[in-house]
Amino acid sequence: MRRVVSLLVLMGLWAAVFGPAAQAADKPAKIQVLVITGDDVSVHPWKEIADATTDAMAATGKFEVKRSEDCKPLESADHLKPYDVIVWTRFNTKPVVLSDQAKENLLDFVKGGKGFFVQHLASASFPKWDGFNKLCGRYWVMGKSGHGLRSVFESKIVDKAHPITKGLESFKTDDELYAKLQGDAPVHVLVEAYSDWSKKAEPLVFVQECGKGRVVHNAYGHDGKALKTPEVRKIIARGVEWAATGKVCE
Repeated sequence: MRRVVSLLVLMGLWAAVFGPAAQAADKPAKIQVLVITGDDVSVHPWKEIADATTDAMAATGKFEVKRSEDCKPLESADHLKPYDVIVWTRFNTKPVVLSDQAKENLLDFVKGGKGFFVQHLASASFPKWDGFNKLCGRYWVMGKSGHGLRSVFESKIVDKAHPITKGLESFKTDDELYAKLQGDAPVHVLVEAYSDWSKKAEPLVFVQECGKGRVVHNAYGHDGKALKTPEVRKIIARGVEWAATGKVCE
């Protein structure tokens, strides 16, 4: 009888140590994401875009996402501290003046080892801030950058070994094919497509390092429909994870 009791006690201890609580502790912590969106009412349906972008992340179960519809979070380094990555889908149709401290906070966030993911026209948010332009790697400039009529076009995977694009094949999507993005910072192109408008292959997904941090630029995403393409959704989820951690865990 004593042996039975002892065995039951041991089984109870085993369950306490190696049961659900312990298993939960083994699960990786969710990646903390701050999505900065808003404003772009005259050109893009920003709420639809923010929802589709968030949904692409939510489908993986890897992220905890909070959204801001303005740039105020940049004003406080302490406010940014809990996040692993900033996802920037906002385009400022009206000029937004950031304090020097806010600009420093964003750049220090990335250079210090965190991530930055910028999407579609969001790279044009601060045309007069050289630091933001360089952070984007390539950026949209009104009057210089452009695209042909929205259409279904084929994208080519340039780097099939990178964690963001590993296993992906060329795919078709219904979107705007951005062309003539400006800038000369060294970037690593992952996906490109030939533009009939510019008459050359244009980089649509590319990455770069910034200090200890990582930047992903995704030029897809005119609206929710464009962001429903499975490969684009995968690029978003993987891209945000890579920007935050430097790796992609399947």
